[in-house]
Amino acid sequence: MIWFWNFITYSFLGFLLESAFAGLTGGRPYRKGLLVLPLCPVYGVGACLILSLPNWVDRRPWALFLFGGLAATAAEYLAALYHERVLGVSFWNYDGLPGSLQGRVCLPFSLAWGVLSLGLVYWLHPALSPWLARVPAPVSWMALATLFADLVLTAACLRRSGDISALRWHIR
Repeated sequence: MIWFWNFITYSFLGFLLESAFAGLTGGRPYRKGLLVLPLCPVYGVGACLILSLPNWVDRRPWALFLFGGLAATAAEYLAALYHERVLGVSFWNYDGLPGSLQGRVCLPFSLAWGVLSLGLVYWLHPALSPWLARVPAPVSWMALATLFADLVLTAACLRRSGDISALRWHIR
């Protein structure tokens, strides 16, 4: 269950990062991925991909920056594709930014993911992983059921409405 807690933890930290970024840049403060839980799953998936990179990558900061940035960019691209094709919504559009690929990913954020990969692997994950490994199994199963329910509700809400503002109930 450690990978589940990695996903949950980094999805939550991604939500906090998105909220801070929106506050600093005047962006959309409601940009998240789920109806109820304060999570941005694309961050959780990206972090898990980064943490699953081979050990030789972790030992070389330049390789971690490059491959971590690519892994997170791939997660972001696939998440955007899923949102568009399956749910009929779009959470972001990078058209007009340098290196934009169909508005789903762009060079500035890919570079940011590379920098965040360094912080994740060298600092944040080593500090958090001992704590995450201690979560009791019954808590993990309840959290998994809650996440699954929220994923199903979110997908139904987005497919029906076709509008990400349907997830803004917590701001009203």
